[in-house]
Amino acid sequence: MSVEVKIPAVGESITSGIVSVWHKKSGDFVNAGDALFTLETDKVSTEIAAETSGVLDAIVPEGQEVKIGEVVATIDDSKKPIETAPEKTSVGDAVSVSGKQSASPTEQDRQSHDGRFVRKKMSPLRRKIAAQLVMAQHTAAILTTFNECDMSAVQELRTKSQGAFTKKNGVKLGFMSFFIKASVEALRAVPVVNGRIEDEDFIQNNFYDIGVAVGTERGLVVPIVRDADKKSFADLERDIADYATKAREGKLKIEDLTGGTFTISNGGVYGSLLSTPILNPPQSGILGMHKIMPRPVAVDGKVEARPMMYLALSYDHRAIDGREAVTFLIKVKECIEDPKKLPLDF
Repeated sequence: MSVEVKIPAVGESITSGIVSVWHKKSGDFVNAGDALFTLETDKVSTEIAAETSGVLDAIVPEGQEVKIGEVVATIDDSKKPIETAPEKTSVGDAVSVSGKQSASPTEQDRQSHDGRFVRKKMSPLRRKIAAQLVMAQHTAAILTTFNECDMSAVQELRTKSQGAFTKKNGVKLGFMSFFIKASVEALRAVPVVNGRIEDEDFIQNNFYDIGVAVGTERGLVVPIVRDADKKSFADLERDIADYATKAREGKLKIEDLTGGTFTISNGGVYGSLLSTPILNPPQSGILGMHKIMPRPVAVDGKVEARPMMYLALSYDHRAIDGREAVTFLIKVKECIEDPKKLPLDF
């Protein structure tokens, strides 16, 4: 009996996706629970598993857009796995029935005849990112304010605590957990930054679900660290590490990406010295971290080289005044330059 493999509903408002890669091919025997293919949507990429065991017959090729509920394969559950000896690879193995060599997915991406350019469809995730960025620019009055912070104290504390922290918690102590903690303190001091405009109303959030931007080969995603105010440094570092792994492997779920109240983006990991981050709608604020660079600064009347980081806060000026934005950013700066102001629990 052949069992149909249909595209499942993977989230509210998602109506289609792309079969980005088949993990099994036609003729393979698959077990229930085996990953069959990866479905890439405008929000996440997710692996679709077999619901039954049998021999797979893939109907749609890699790269094809499919609708929710569409049949993309069948599994013949009446067949059992066949033991076969490994075959020698020959030149003919790479030749299709028509006698022509099969093209790779890259070669099938509508490449121009003269090879001077390649035209290919944007992935659903990249199209969604593009639409979100344009929408953010069109629907909010985005303004950015800047400051800088001396990272000496955090670097010293991190170096001093790293060994014991890693041994105790099984995860390294990074800079992001400090900035999440500092952002929570700043959001408490300036609550309006933790809100959003909805139609003619302003929604004030009294919880702290902090989005942490993660770059992947498929584009930028922003998984949410839930209840960041209630989590320890170790909990935050575990969440960040888990999300980074899921993002790289395309295993983030819709619920991992929705409902954040504020976002932090670290362009410094790519070497960015200064930038103006764009809001993550419908949020009203986003903090941009940047590369730590030794720069000459005045300390007690003397010039010293200190590890400095530029900070940028982009905010929706419709809801947040300049005074509030600057106050928020200074609070972050104070917490980073004097970590004792944070609830240190390691």
